[in-house]
Amino acid sequence: MRFPIDQPGAVRPGEELNISELSAFLKQHFPQQEASLTIEQFPAGFSNLTYLIRWGKKELVLRRPPFGVNIQSAHDMRREYEILRMLEPVYAKVPKPLVYTNDTSIIGAEFYLMERLHGVILRHPLPQIKGEQLRAVSISIIQNLADLHAIDIYKTGLVHIGKPEGYVQRQVEGWIKRYQKSAIEPIESLHHVAEWLQAHLPAENAPALIHNDYKYDNLLLNPNNLTEVIAVLDWEMATVGDPLMDLGTTLAYWADEDSPSVLKRYATLTALAGNLNREEVAQVYAQASGRDISHLLFYYVFGCYKVAVIAQQIYARYKKGLTQDKRFADLIHVVKACGESAANAIKFGRVTHWK
Repeated sequence: MRFPIDQPGAVRPGEELNISELSAFLKQHFPQQEASLTIEQFPAGFSNLTYLIRWGKKELVLRRPPFGVNIQSAHDMRREYEILRMLEPVYAKVPKPLVYTNDTSIIGAEFYLMERLHGVILRHPLPQIKGEQLRAVSISIIQNLADLHAIDIYKTGLVHIGKPEGYVQRQVEGWIKRYQKSAIEPIESLHHVAEWLQAHLPAENAPALIHNDYKYDNLLLNPNNLTEVIAVLDWEMATVGDPLMDLGTTLAYWADEDSPSVLKRYATLTALAGNLNREEVAQVYAQASGRDISHLLFYYVFGCYKVAVIAQQIYARYKKGLTQDKRFADLIHVVKACGESAANAIKFGRVTHWK
């Protein structure tokens, strides 16, 4: 069975691009006679914006920061573009980067263009997929995460995209500060989780390339064989550090049957029957990577806290009127649910099966 290719839709109001300026830019870099320009937008995602650019017969994907943000380090288009350039020769599962510009006069922000790849992204509405297929897919994508962590960061030079020494402590301290800056109302569970994380820092593992946002809706799958990952997308948060921090974030996005209902709505398809649960995900990863996961609880709790802060930052932007995207209005419930999940994990001493 062939599954439907991921498709863009109409550009959301307030997120339009300057067609005339972009056309002039494209003529410089992709000259075509009588090329016409159409722009559509890929609908999912809560951070950097992704558009499909049809320039004559050529299809390009444009990435730009979201409107109304002031967290420059989190939306560095040049850095994301350079990571793709470094990855392309050594990791086949990335789109080819084509051109970057910091000229904000074109569309109001820096941006880059990359090739358009065709594949399936598992998100709602659910394609016709059976439980056993979901299990096979979930095993495959976790094995792919282990493959990503096996890339030699020293031979490739990727070690220079971050500071691996002290990564875990810096991340814990950094995300606590981000939450304090963006908090709109006190959430007791997150206060408790922050204290617990600071008191339970594990020894760091050998550093690896980490994606930091590895989940179903950032993966492009073969429409004829969903267990084959064509590409890993959205490298804006990638760095080098403890790879189990990457696993923890993936687990935080991985809704189980005992997860709060709001997380099941936002967590694509992981809560559906057939998927691995979080403990099984960790075991598949351990077997594929050979890494020790004895401190898994810490990494999962950290992942929940980080996802809560990401949702809080976006929600705060919406509340301040810096974006009109109505999808953000309910993210406070995601913040609270992530705090609840982390607190349950600490209470029961495990990453799932709390009921």
